[in-house]
Amino acid sequence: MEKIIEQILTTLDDKKAENIETFDLSGKGYIVDTVVIATSLNTKHTNALVAILKDELEDGDIIRTQEDGDWSVIDMGNIIIHIMIHSQREIYNLEDFLENFKIVDEK
Repeated sequence: MEKIIEQILTTLDDKKAENIETFDLSGKGYIVDTVVIATSLNTKHTNALVAILKDELEDGDIIRTQEDGDWSVIDMGNIIIHIMIHSQREIYNLEDFLENFKIVDEK
């Protein structure tokens, strides 16, 4: 799983996502083991990041996606990736919800 997370983080960083944060939720009773949150520059950038991740991740890794240019989610079963424009990230502030969980990586 760490290899996949590193691939996700590298792709997001290489493709200019901002404020990338990773939360380790394993053993915390949450529905997934890892949450990745990244800020996109705009709605087109969000859509492009999702498309790139879908292309780069192996078939079967992605269970489903909820694609919206303002806030898209990629569900990989034990990993969830949130890609949001800045205003959505400020409004929903998932970091506050996840603040009690250890951050395992920041870029």
